[in-house]
Amino acid sequence: MAERGGWREQGIRSAAVMAGNPLLALGSVGMVKPEFVESGNKFEVEKGRHPVLEKQTSFVPNDIRMNDKRRFLLMTGPNMGGKSTYMRQTALICVMAQAGCFVPASSARLGMVDRVFTRVGAHDDLVHGHSTFMVEMLELANILRNATPNSLVLLDEIGRGTSTFDGLALAWAVSEELHAGKGVKTLFATHYHQLTDVAKILDRSVNCHMQAKEDGHELTLLHRVAEGPTDASFGIHVAKMAGVPDEVLVRARKVLNNLEEGSTIEVSKTGPVQSVFSTDFGARSQTKENPIVDEIRKMDLMNLTPLQALEKLHDIQQRLL
Repeated sequence: MAERGGWREQGIRSAAVMAGNPLLALGSVGMVKPEFVESGNKFEVEKGRHPVLEKQTSFVPNDIRMNDKRRFLLMTGPNMGGKSTYMRQTALICVMAQAGCFVPASSARLGMVDRVFTRVGAHDDLVHGHSTFMVEMLELANILRNATPNSLVLLDEIGRGTSTFDGLALAWAVSEELHAGKGVKTLFATHYHQLTDVAKILDRSVNCHMQAKEDGHELTLLHRVAEGPTDASFGIHVAKMAGVPDEVLVRARKVLNNLEEGSTIEVSKTGPVQSVFSTDFGARSQTKENPIVDEIRKMDLMNLTPLQALEKLHDIQQRLL
């Protein structure tokens, strides 16, 4: 093919546009030939874009950088901030590059990828009796069984279909397995802010987030990727953008403040104010006194001989085994 802009490329581009298929117009403005490198850990794209969405709306390009020291990218940020789009464009750029296509970016350097695994979106499978969470877990199980260090894994909101603690525990364990267990190139989007601590523990993991500008109760989504974790989810702001009634938003902000301060949440819709639950209620109600702990508390240590203390310790040990 002639140099970019040459007669042959222009002819192919015109034919593709006339055929009405934008995916054929790979020589169009903003498309670049990807460079392949030997290291399978490298995936570096500058000003990457989504090849379909950029034709339909004003699109903000973003970089992605994965290498030996950045194999696990944990993404946080507000709903509608662009996390899922960022993940999808990463997968598309990877597939297009390995199919021999130009890619929507200013530059792209990547190693060969054996498979691209995705767990994005939420849906159930009523025919087979699978809930949304079950479908999510089935897909996750397939990823954990088959992903290799040469794979690219994209996970969106793992664990959201169950309780907060269960979901967070699963997300944390999956992060450790993909990073430390398999060493897979992974892009993991989550709203569990506690999960950002993974980057402090796992040496090849980093935090990044989708930027948003907050001005009082107004939120502007910037759709730009930045380093580091986000400091909020902005869920109430997004609810406002969706048209949720003001009285619900006001109440939600009050409940949120109470939760963040660890104080009791009260219902005062009708009649006297009634306390519903406190943030530590679940922990208190689920804590059961261990009989061995109770027995140790009641021991008169000052009057026990060394031999009696040793016998007590041996007895407790046998009961715990």
